[in-house]
Amino acid sequence: MGEARTQDKSARTTAQIEADIERTRDRLAGTLDELAVRVHPSTVSAQVKAKAVAAVEERTARAYVAASGMVEKVKAQFVDEQGQPRRERVVPAALVGVGLVLLIASARKRRKG
Repeated sequence: MGEARTQDKSARTTAQIEADIERTRDRLAGTLDELAVRVHPSTVSAQVKAKAVAAVEERTARAYVAASGMVEKVKAQFVDEQGQPRRERVVPAALVGVGLVLLIASARKRRKG
């Protein structure tokens, strides 16, 4: 088998060998150009930036979904199945809110005065 290959290679002409070398050079040049583009600082920077943006977008989406879930849970505490407010829960929550606002306002007045 080794002899057959040797005979095939020895039967090639100089022009065929030069053509093979030229094709190999072209492939090598293309590979080197591709590598140069891949490791170029602007390419690396763009890839890092794209990964960072994707990570931020993913986390933002997760936070949005979590916040939406929390809002729905809180809303369910103050609204019944028909969408009507539950007065027995809204009134006490409103009074607590008003009380907190008044407490904070009076604390600020004491600091200034």
